[in-house]
Amino acid sequence: MSTDLSIRLLQMNARVGDLMGNVDRLLEAITQAKADGVDVLVTPELAITGYPPEDLLLRPALLRQLDESIERLCDATQGICLIVGAPESLGERADVSSWRVGAETAGPPVLFNSAWVLQNGRVLKTYQKQALPNYQVFDERRYFEPGVEPCVVLVGGVSVGVLICEDVWVPEIVEKTCNAGAELLLVLNASPFAENKLPERLRHVEHRAQTNQRPIAYVNLVGGQDELIFDGGSFAVNADGECVAQAACFEEAQLDLRFSQEQFLPAHKTPWPTADEALYAALVTGVRDYFAKTGFQKAVLGLSGGIDSALTLAIAVEALGAERVHAVMMPYRYTADISIEDAKAQAEKLGCEFSVVPIEPMVGAFLQTLNPFFAGHPVDSTEENLQSRCRGVLLMALSNKTGALVLTTGNKSEMAVGYATLYGDMAGGFAVLKDVWKTRVYTLARFVNRHQEIIPERVIVRPPSAELAPDQEDSDSLPPYEQLDAMLRMYIEQDRSPDDIIAAGFNADDVRRMCRLVDINEYKRRQSAIGSRVTVRGFGRDRRYPVANRFRF
Repeated sequence: MSTDLSIRLLQMNARVGDLMGNVDRLLEAITQAKADGVDVLVTPELAITGYPPEDLLLRPALLRQLDESIERLCDATQGICLIVGAPESLGERADVSSWRVGAETAGPPVLFNSAWVLQNGRVLKTYQKQALPNYQVFDERRYFEPGVEPCVVLVGGVSVGVLICEDVWVPEIVEKTCNAGAELLLVLNASPFAENKLPERLRHVEHRAQTNQRPIAYVNLVGGQDELIFDGGSFAVNADGECVAQAACFEEAQLDLRFSQEQFLPAHKTPWPTADEALYAALVTGVRDYFAKTGFQKAVLGLSGGIDSALTLAIAVEALGAERVHAVMMPYRYTADISIEDAKAQAEKLGCEFSVVPIEPMVGAFLQTLNPFFAGHPVDSTEENLQSRCRGVLLMALSNKTGALVLTTGNKSEMAVGYATLYGDMAGGFAVLKDVWKTRVYTLARFVNRHQEIIPERVIVRPPSAELAPDQEDSDSLPPYEQLDAMLRMYIEQDRSPDDIIAAGFNADDVRRMCRLVDINEYKRRQSAIGSRVTVRGFGRDRRYPVANRFRF
């Protein structure tokens, strides 16, 4: 017969590689939990190392720090049970330098992605994650071996089953843990954000709880890590599939649960964000944490008077504060007066630093220098790209001199088809909208203006233009973005063939041209700045497409 159990889910923003710092914060959390009468404190997946630690796991020094971290936490667990995510190394560790170069006498250290159950000063048990994801942004099999055994521990008279993230998506693993005697399941997670992932995650766990007739508590990581964003949103679900507790999204939080008579008692349920709220919060989180975790203090960006840079500026100011953002308008002869006016108006509204630096002299100097080489060649995109590259040079110079990180402003639709200039508008350190479709840029701009006009209305309703040539509009080169984005989603996110996309009702010439542009511009995307991943398949670690290939549909 089970007894009451007080459980706290610690939704934390762990810093990758900062083992000592993460442990210090965990020790504070343990002290507070003891004072509050908590029986079990549960962290996200790999909370000690941060997620994902990637090739830091190949460093013997990190594994030595891990041993020290576990010892420090053990010493603090008198009177409380801590279930903490951390790598586990079995057996004597090899010299990593030896096996990486192919030595026959040494092999890699055997590592597991584990949950450590610590109580009363000792390691009660460890659970080794069984389902290691190796798809999309995940490559855990590169580092870890899979576990094979379920983990059920007796805590305060309750048989507690422990799972880690992907495990809960595998019916057989959940069933095996329940059959081993688990009365409830605690799941440690580092599940990254993607649009519509929050409700999908909850629906799945509700189904798993109902199928196995076991309550499930789900604690998730929160915060940005390079291109990944973790949204938190920890929750608890009873055996009937009812969600009885929810933590906030995109912020550190703790969710207190009471397990009594084989179920969780109803607890606090923080409302979760709408789709637009979630996407905007994710982008803000990505910028905020990239700066916080890399040490950059200020951002600089080119503010063109267009919608992409306008949205980027709004996100940057939200994430960093107006005093840390410098917006630079760099007009040329093709820049409309209203673009300058709108850029200035938004910067003033947000209260950030704003500068106007005309590029006419720079472009003229380059053209004069290149004139002997350009003679006899017609004017083409080369001259347009030169404008963009002059702007990139200016922004990178400001970055070098002031230490401000350049934010690029291009969106996913443009990146997909190569509608961007290498070493021009692609030059920078972080691409805020890299994984945001152009159609979503418009909805997010409306979201920014939901209470008051931050982005000038004229910026939203004007036909989009790069303003690199007289009377230029994006529609001169691309299909309407509603059509383009729909085609690109099918091709990039769903791996649909051109014939499939044509069969769905899209113009055949547009489809074939679009697919070709996506394929031939992979080389550009490989050289783009890192940026937040917010869709089910972003560019970068999520989509590994060979630059040099001869595959044709």
